[in-house]
Amino acid sequence: MASIDFYAAGNTIATSGLGFFGGSFGQAVEINQFQDSTFITDSAGTLQGAAVNNIKYSTDTKAFSPGIVPATGIHRIPNDKATLNVRFTHSSAVRTQNCKLRIFDRVNKDFAASGVITRVAELLHTSASYDVEGSGDTTWYGSATGAGSPNPSDRLSAGTNTVGGSGIVVPLAQSPGPSGHYAGNGGSNTGQYTQHDWYLAITASPDSIGSKTQYGLYVELEYL
Repeated sequence: MASIDFYAAGNTIATSGLGFFGGSFGQAVEINQFQDSTFITDSAGTLQGAAVNNIKYSTDTKAFSPGIVPATGIHRIPNDKATLNVRFTHSSAVRTQNCKLRIFDRVNKDFAASGVITRVAELLHTSASYDVEGSGDTTWYGSATGAGSPNPSDRLSAGTNTVGGSGIVVPLAQSPGPSGHYAGNGGSNTGQYTQHDWYLAITASPDSIGSKTQYGLYVELEYL
């Protein structure tokens, strides 16, 4: 039996999701600025759950991250400071491949969410130290210099730099194993495990006023 579950700062995200806010829960993020706090919340962003690790875009290669000042290279952020942990489990040991993440409009996985800019980076960093370089992404997907930018989706304004739909899809490590320990450089491992963990930095910025509720995350993979 296979399942995909989501965790944030050790908390299970079941029927809820993540919300990106200003300085505190419920506070709006300024247009064209990135969030200052991240919480587990409901689909409308009105029910306050646990505060989780907030990783905020700084430059195309750096982020503001918990427990360190100033901004640091995203490949230096430890797995345990990730915004989100995606976990795949199976009753038998399997390897995973063609793992992908999308940000979508909660209707069709190929449709980009509108009204909000999203940037994503995979963390491959099992050390707890920011002084160590991980082997994860060095540039944010969805940034101006990220792979595939600008997003070619015709649902977005020309020149929009954001992860979204089938336009910019984030590839994830192959067979990372439990706690992502066996991920290596992300593409070389073929080991089989009953659990696979991916760690993600996610940052968001509204480009118009109002809550963005048609906004979801979709993960797909193959296992064998």
